Amino acid sequence: MFEDSLQVLDHVRLHFSPAGILALNIALAFIMFGIALDIHVSDFRKIITRPKSTLTGMVSQFLLLPALTYLLVLFLRPTPTVALGMILVASCPGGNISNFISSLAKGNTTLSIGLSAIATLAATFMTPLNFAFWGSLYTHFYNRHDAEALLRPLHIDSGQMFQTVFILLGIPLVLGLIFARRFPRLTVKIRGPIRKLSVGIFIAFVVIALAKNFEFFIQFIHLIFIIVLIHNALALVTGYSASSLMKLPQTDRRTIAIETGIQNSGLGLALIFNPKIFPPDMELGGMAIIAAWWGIWHIVSGLSLSWFWSRNPVTDESDKEQVANVHSHVEGK
Repeated sequence: MFEDSLQVLDHVRLHFSPAGILALNIALAFIMFGIALDIHVSDFRKIITRPKSTLTGMVSQFLLLPALTYLLVLFLRPTPTVALGMILVASCPGGNISNFISSLAKGNTTLSIGLSAIATLAATFMTPLNFAFWGSLYTHFYNRHDAEALLRPLHIDSGQMFQTVFILLGIPLVLGLIFARRFPRLTVKIRGPIRKLSVGIFIAFVVIALAKNFEFFIQFIHLIFIIVLIHNALALVTGYSASSLMKLPQTDRRTIAIETGIQNSGLGLALIFNPKIFPPDMELGGMAIIAAWWGIWHIVSGLSLSWFWSRNPVTDESDKEQVANVHSHVEGK
């Protein structure tokens, strides 16, 4: 019965705007600049000398989340397009907004930036590998020959991925670090307003994304809300639990939870709407709606979680030292 009700999603055609993605990327670059104002170069050395958190974050994103998503799909038993949409989202790297949300949550922002860069580059081979592997297991487990046509080879341009990391993360990060070092007094004054403006930008994008596809979300929200809610909660819990088992500092636990729970669903949508991968005549509404609602919901859940964590002080001594060091290069001048 649950599968039958979801089949109507396959006929939906979402309004996908490349111009909107471009505008979002420009906004992300600005937000990345604001995040860099709170970071010191020495913080990146800690990531290199203490790689335990980085490795835990990568395992959580590319191994644990896809595997647990596969088990969730077996439990929920949705339609093939919805199931493969969930697997595709879980196969994507962490979303670019995770750095912003991690900073709001008083997590380890430098770890977040490092994980985003590494995961985005690793996605050139890990995303196609995970989608093919777990998707094939799903089709063979249920003997779903109707889903085999959806298991298209995912071609992710490594050059484009590097360009994305360089433009969205690298350039704004370097500019922000230089600006904070050259103009420490001005940095203290603009840091707060930039943070507030960044929150406003994200809220605006949520509203715009809902408005463009409002009729579809209203019509089908009762079918996908619980699925994405459970899936996203599973991702957040996976990241926090994995880092807790590794006995990482609380700031790192928050960051890895966010990096695992904030997926680059925009990449998923770009792959779904790529005619070289999925022909335009294929009915992929289930995959598209899952990826699109993920893109909206993980902002809501991420901002909500960051609001909660921002009001709960860090208790680990190592975390307190880390938070203090983030601002020392600015406030100490």
